[in-house]
Amino acid sequence: MSTLLVIAKAPVPGRVKTRLTTAFTPEEAADLARAALEDTLAAVLATPARRRVLVLDGRPGAWLPAGIEVVPQCAGGLDARLAAAFASADGPALLVGMDTPQVTPDELRRGLDFSAADAWFGPADDGGFWALGLAAPDPALLRGVPMSAPDTGRVQRRRLIEAGLAVRDLPELCDVDTPADAARVAAAAPGSRFARLYGELSGVTR
Repeated sequence: MSTLLVIAKAPVPGRVKTRLTTAFTPEEAADLARAALEDTLAAVLATPARRRVLVLDGRPGAWLPAGIEVVPQCAGGLDARLAAAFASADGPALLVGMDTPQVTPDELRRGLDFSAADAWFGPADDGGFWALGLAAPDPALLRGVPMSAPDTGRVQRRRLIEAGLAVRDLPELCDVDTPADAARVAAAAPGSRFARLYGELSGVTR
């Protein structure tokens, strides 16, 4: 059985989801980040896996549930941090971020099935990716990929193909980066912590 990895920042005001502060206070943006992380970790806990690991920038808090290991993020750019996260899995792994609270255990379970794939790729609608699964993690598959760019996902997926891997795709999801993203994600997952909090803060009934 494979490892589920979540790479995340601790939900500290002023350090997370700063692009949401055009519509929310830094504290509200951090609360939304916490809700997104809690929803993500709940989906992770509901998914069969050998290990469930949070690769964290910052310190864990009361939001961390039992059953999740925590390892610190390494220094460096995001490509280096993703490569190091896969190294901590010591075997096949699926990595997701904290920005897709609408993710379901069924989607995660698919991305952990390497019986017919060497890699799983979950595209984000902003041109990045929300999930990456590797049957045989190799830092060279990630290092040097330009992150947080409009073509990040295209470059990363091409890197997998050029390495000769059989790649399968997960559904495209929306990352929560902007207030407009937050509204879309809350609508897509109306029963989530994220949607409830978004509704409270924005005055939208869900």
